[in-house]
Amino acid sequence: MRITAVTCVKNEGPFLLEWIAFNQLIGVTDHLFYSNDCDDGTDRLLDALAARGILRHLPNPAKGRNYQMEALKHAAHQQVVKQADWVWIADVDEFLNIHVGDHTIPALIAACHDPQAISVSFQFFANGGIETFEDAPVIEQFTRSHDPDIWCGDLASEVKTLVRKDFPLQYFGAHRPFFKRGLARDQRPHWTDGSGRTVPYKFLVAANPDRIRKFPAKGARDFATLNHYALRSLDSYLVKNDRGDVNREHRAFDDTYWRERNDPAWQDKSIHRYLPALNEALAEMKSDPEIGALHDEAVQLHRTKRDALLEQPAYRRMRDQLRAAPVLPPKEAAMLERLGIS
Repeated sequence: MRITAVTCVKNEGPFLLEWIAFNQLIGVTDHLFYSNDCDDGTDRLLDALAARGILRHLPNPAKGRNYQMEALKHAAHQQVVKQADWVWIADVDEFLNIHVGDHTIPALIAACHDPQAISVSFQFFANGGIETFEDAPVIEQFTRSHDPDIWCGDLASEVKTLVRKDFPLQYFGAHRPFFKRGLARDQRPHWTDGSGRTVPYKFLVAANPDRIRKFPAKGARDFATLNHYALRSLDSYLVKNDRGDVNREHRAFDDTYWRERNDPAWQDKSIHRYLPALNEALAEMKSDPEIGALHDEAVQLHRTKRDALLEQPAYRRMRDQLRAAPVLPPKEAAMLERLGIS
């Protein structure tokens, strides 16, 4: 079974090897990376891995700012995607945690009875009070999340989707594929959630904006969960924030994204089942002198970027604001206030 993972990256150098090694453990056979505007060695490390046949690395083809959608449009025509039995579109901070069989993608597909698409629900992992970036597996460091049935007062959770080669594809979206327009009902794809149940109708047909990329999470994760480490350490979050927006000197910082994903109410270490094999795979990858050196360079550049950012008053204020931010998401706090519960 050929399974191709497709992703877009910018300044993710310290985290690349873990994500690639993890994906290989769960059955991914090929990787297609698109990168843009990297200054932390991400592109150099990807080029070295590509030279060894571990992945394919291309510059992002986007002409404007719509990097991900332009890359996905381009990816659909690449041989590594066209020849795949399944395509997995995800980000480097997203790890597919499979609960059935031998904990691989083929086991998940078998449990879902081989549909044409499987959409797996997000579980956002909190920062957990970890300030300092450490060069250690992300899936080991961060173990706390929101109640996976409820996120920010909403019973629906976003998903990412595995897509089989015979899906009647119109185009790939970042969270789900869209099938060809005008299909008769009996031609629509067989599409399940992470428990092997047929996805809700409004999600299937993208009936409204609220159901284009999410549906209720309760009962949808029996076979798999998508662990999303959107925050990581406070150090790494500052660097991530700079990647997307470099000018904050004269306006207030909005901590909503952080607060929505920093609810530590739940502990989940189930993904640690992969750690022994992951650590072994990482050690093997880093034993290649060039790969090991490029990884170490990316780690150092990540720390150097953090230090440079913290020389700026705006980023010191941002750090202090995030340190002091309540762990209760804003929507939950507002709901409790309306109910008179403090």
